Amino acid sequence: MTATVAADDRTMSAAEYETWAAEIRRLADERGAVVLAHNYQVPEIQDVAHFTGDSLYLSRVAAETDAREIVFCGVHFMAETAKILSPEKTVLLPDHAAGCSLADSITAEQLREWKAEHPGAVVVSYVNTTAAVKAETDICCTSSNAADVVRSIPADQEILFCPDQFLGAHVKRVTGRSNISIWAGECHVHAGISPADVRSQIAAHPDAEILVHPECGCTTSVLDLVSHGDLPAERTRVLSTGGMADAAAASTAGQVLVATEIGILHQLRALNSTTEFIPMNARAACRYMKMITPAKLLHTLRTGEGAIDVDPETAARARRAVEAMIAIGEPGRGGE
Repeated sequence: MTATVAADDRTMSAAEYETWAAEIRRLADERGAVVLAHNYQVPEIQDVAHFTGDSLYLSRVAAETDAREIVFCGVHFMAETAKILSPEKTVLLPDHAAGCSLADSITAEQLREWKAEHPGAVVVSYVNTTAAVKAETDICCTSSNAADVVRSIPADQEILFCPDQFLGAHVKRVTGRSNISIWAGECHVHAGISPADVRSQIAAHPDAEILVHPECGCTTSVLDLVSHGDLPAERTRVLSTGGMADAAAASTAGQVLVATEIGILHQLRALNSTTEFIPMNARAACRYMKMITPAKLLHTLRTGEGAIDVDPETAARARRAVEAMIAIGEPGRGGE
């Protein structure tokens, strides 16, 4: 078996975890709070959360929850999205410094300038964007429904897709749309999973199934290998993190190579203990996602600090784009 990687590192013993988790749940009940955790969070956070999943799944939970408070264990744009969808609720983010390199790759001003160069184009923005960018957007998307979002737009309508260039290229490929202009942004973690990583890991694990997130810098390389017959198409899939969870649960493979942020390995291994899940790049860890620690979550629930605020006018404009996203496709675990 492959040695345990950082995705499974824990900062407390089993007994310490149980004590901490009991206090987290007690405080959440006391506050009327729901704790949401993204798939890339540290293991303790994933395990204690009321709901763990990807952007689309957690967005739906945020929109539908009856809880008075939403404690979002993720990064800033995710907590903003929850506030946009539930403006009357208190949304708490345990560390406001938990940002996102992809969200930072386009500003609202840059998007306005791009739109001015393409009058009449429909703007499709990945949910990994700020509230201000969402306010300039016609419809948001996640990695699981991006293709469906694009297909929902008339074929003769020009599309501006931002900010992730790798997801945009993947959507353009699978939809066959030629009238899509793509912003040159990227997630530094996913972009760092390279074609060289793919080649070395496939050589080391020639019989493994392969799961690749469409944000990865290696996605095109993987699909090229498939198209040339160097990788079997039946065991190579490009999936969102939610799609990876579903695929992992159903897998009967001995080994699965996983190309995304390594935090998801904890969940995949919990879903299927008989398959060995191996990171395509064991260094693919997002420091922003790891900023939400057990101690910070506890502090937030004890104090109520960390409230997220979004300007009401910006939120109202952004909400239309996010709600249009949520209306596309079936509810599920799919998403960033």
